[in-house]
Amino acid sequence: MKKAIVLLSIVLVSGAVFAQKANVSKAKNKALSTESPDFAGAREAIKLALEDPTTKDLANTWYVAGLIGYKECESLYFQLQMGQKIDDTAKGEAVMESVNYFVVADSLGQIPNEKGKINTRIRKDIMPKMLEYYQQQHLVMYGVYLFEQKNYARAYDAFKMHLSIPDMPMFQDEKEQAKMPRDTVYSQYKYYTALAASNAGLNKEAIAIYKDLTDEDCEPVTVYQLLYQEYFNLKDTVNYVNTLKEAFQKFPTEPWFLQNLINHFIFTGQTEESLVYLRNAIEREPNVAQYHYVKGNVDETLGNVEDAKVDFQKAIELEPTMADAYAGMGRVYFNVAVNMLDEASSLQDQAQYEQELQKAQDIFKQSLPYFQKAAELNPDDTDYKMTLRTLYYRLGMDAEYEAINKELNM
Repeated sequence: MKKAIVLLSIVLVSGAVFAQKANVSKAKNKALSTESPDFAGAREAIKLALEDPTTKDLANTWYVAGLIGYKECESLYFQLQMGQKIDDTAKGEAVMESVNYFVVADSLGQIPNEKGKINTRIRKDIMPKMLEYYQQQHLVMYGVYLFEQKNYARAYDAFKMHLSIPDMPMFQDEKEQAKMPRDTVYSQYKYYTALAASNAGLNKEAIAIYKDLTDEDCEPVTVYQLLYQEYFNLKDTVNYVNTLKEAFQKFPTEPWFLQNLINHFIFTGQTEESLVYLRNAIEREPNVAQYHYVKGNVDETLGNVEDAKVDFQKAIELEPTMADAYAGMGRVYFNVAVNMLDEASSLQDQAQYEQELQKAQDIFKQSLPYFQKAAELNPDDTDYKMTLRTLYYRLGMDAEYEAINKELNM
């Protein structure tokens, strides 16, 4: 009787294994059908095998699961090549599903069986399919589509999955690595991945990629700017300052990093340190107009009026089309005149008041040509024109005032 029970148990287990292996075959047949592939039906069949204890640890089960997405992608890609409109999401998700299943299948296939042998057939079947995904850039295309749809988190997943393929164990052979070089294009895709992470609010993930990209020649200036922004968003002062300093050393002629570094020093009360950086920068690159312009702003903030004039004048000499430098010089004269008016307002003697008022008017006149030149060089800047309107009004230039007032109110 006991023997019969044991035999019955063996029959029941064997039947369960047979049923699930039948589901694997069923899923494969539905996916591979040349006349009418049923991908939904194939997924339903394989789902049972992926969950059943008798088949869930078999490499072939996961391989067939990956094959379903592969065949669906293949079908949709063919339609696309024929000029037909396809469901981009369906194609992209099929690829991502397929890659995930293939990775598990490959891993299970490398586990030695009871005889100490591994399933080499599974890896041989998977490798050309994964290489096809990589070379035809299916995941990159899907990532771009998702990015355009503002689904940044999923775009990050798609780009990251594409980048992960060359690092998979199946491709570590030197011959296979040659088929997927880490070239400029690969770096560009890393950049897209970081952008997607940034837009998805995945700060730490974005930072890791941007830091990696600082050693590569892919949008180097922009990469440092974005890395700074990620640290800034996290309020990580130490790292965003260090990023600015490192970038300034790498790109000494790029004023963006110096300007933000100076702004940080000024806003945190480290004005003297800002001047140290500026003086060092000017000493190293004396003909960079932007450095003199930035120093002019710092000197003006510190009340070093005469130094600020020298700075702005030097910037103008080096770059005669720099509208901001002209506006900086004009602003220095304008503010000096305003301060003179404030001081004159406390005078009790009318004659002395009139005398000081005229002196201020003369200073306002010196400010005028600089703002006129700034507005000429950058006619779209309304701040220049608003200051000009104030100057025209104060200096009694009625025709000019009416013209610019009309322009500003259009």
